[in-house]
Amino acid sequence: MTKFIFVTGGVVSSLGKGITAASLAAVLEARGVKVTMTKMDPYINVDPGTMSPFQHGEVFVTDDGAETDLDLGYYERFLRHSKMSKSNNFTSGRIYQTVLNKERRGEYLGGTVQVIPHITDEIKNKILASGEGYDIAIIEIGGTVGDIESLPFMEAVRQMQVELGRNRAMLMHLTLVPYISSAGETKTKPTQHSVKELRSIGLQPDILICRSEHYISPDNRRKIALFTNVEERAVIMCEDAQSIYQIPRTLYEQDLDDIVCERFGMNLPEADLSDWDKVVEAQLNPESNVTVAMVGKYVELPDAYKSINEALLHAGITHQTSVNIDYIDAERLETDEGLFAQLQQADAVLVPGGFGERGTVGKLKAVTYARENNVPYLGICLGMQLAVIEYARNVLNIDANSSEFDRKTAEPIIGLITEWLDERGELQIRSDDSDLGGTMRLGAQQAELVAGSKLSQIYGATRISERHRHRYEMNNRYIEPLEQSGMKISGYSAKQHLVESVEISEHPWFVAVQFHPEFTSSPRGGHPLFNSFVKAAKDHHATK
Repeated sequence: MTKFIFVTGGVVSSLGKGITAASLAAVLEARGVKVTMTKMDPYINVDPGTMSPFQHGEVFVTDDGAETDLDLGYYERFLRHSKMSKSNNFTSGRIYQTVLNKERRGEYLGGTVQVIPHITDEIKNKILASGEGYDIAIIEIGGTVGDIESLPFMEAVRQMQVELGRNRAMLMHLTLVPYISSAGETKTKPTQHSVKELRSIGLQPDILICRSEHYISPDNRRKIALFTNVEERAVIMCEDAQSIYQIPRTLYEQDLDDIVCERFGMNLPEADLSDWDKVVEAQLNPESNVTVAMVGKYVELPDAYKSINEALLHAGITHQTSVNIDYIDAERLETDEGLFAQLQQADAVLVPGGFGERGTVGKLKAVTYARENNVPYLGICLGMQLAVIEYARNVLNIDANSSEFDRKTAEPIIGLITEWLDERGELQIRSDDSDLGGTMRLGAQQAELVAGSKLSQIYGATRISERHRHRYEMNNRYIEPLEQSGMKISGYSAKQHLVESVEISEHPWFVAVQFHPEFTSSPRGGHPLFNSFVKAAKDHHATK
């Protein structure tokens, strides 16, 4: 039967619960454990799909099309054998929505619907369902202990610990051990109070992960164990690291995986972390450097592009190259010549996905620069759509646009698809108000790559599966004039024959894709598209 590790955080947010939990999962997986992970978020939104990246960072998309918390990206990057799905992320909003829908259908037989037992029962049901078929499920609770929003989740965990028993449930709590520079000391009191807060709601941690910027002495470790009623060896020190991929070994060297296996009665071989050692060695000892200009509109918050940042890092690890990301504000780039000069210093240009017209003029300016100056260019989602618009305008001299930006455009090269075919049997796009009902393409979908294209060479295949998150598509009516002028369509969706990718044959490296390859990148091997992009950046840097 599935065993559960519940992960909570205290003192402050952003301690790295997701990374720590994923690192423990990686070590357990290296011992042969079948592991899955789930994130419970206390906010009332049903999911992060409609939330601003400034509020919540990026939206991570799973194979089955769930729009989820970015922590699920960490889960997948640290695990080889488990993929996340809709069941691995749920919010307070989704829980309440489900319970209220049941109440409206009369499933509670007219009873009074309450937080206990109805909300907590729904939470427990989702936790149990997310762990089905796995040896261990690691369940992360968002927020910080003491937050009023997370209390139903905490109560559900308390109940599950009683119902499952010590052999099937344990609690891991992350806290901050701050360093007071004026006193030259680390302070354990915040950790003590955090555990006290947990105890006040009936939870006693079995493991403490103590985060700190500085070294935590054995004396402080003993003190923390004494005042929190946690076994001393289960007080794990986790000081700031140069790389998040060092964390699995940090936990392993303090026998955290042994503590878990002993608690759950699992007799397993030792973990082999040599692949993580190779990742860290390549990351911390690069042989070369490149700069990639990322032109976006959420650049003030790097977490808005977390998976792309990680995919570039992974490609750098693959090539033992340090990839410096120069974030360029697309809006400012429209008029700031100094920022354009900064763009010109980069070894490659990347335009990521996004929604809305804001910043598109600056992004188009970046596309034009990369195309005309033979600078490696990677466009993702909106970055592909803008590459097509830029090419149509400046090479074909068509006043092309997207109906997302101009609903009355005469040349809708990008728009929402309709579910009807014209007299030639081609799927068409409308540019009038009727396209408001378009639906988003979400999750993993098959694409067929044109044999001999650069993209098929990069993947080493003519059929691939990649994740999508977009609503607007390229209009098939423009395929022929684009191809006749030099922009090649290198991939089509397998089901609807929609354009998935474009490239310019005469350009050293100009590839743009409608899907999101960053969601499936791994530190152990990278992603073929990002690997090729960083290699092109290295080659361009060598010619400067």
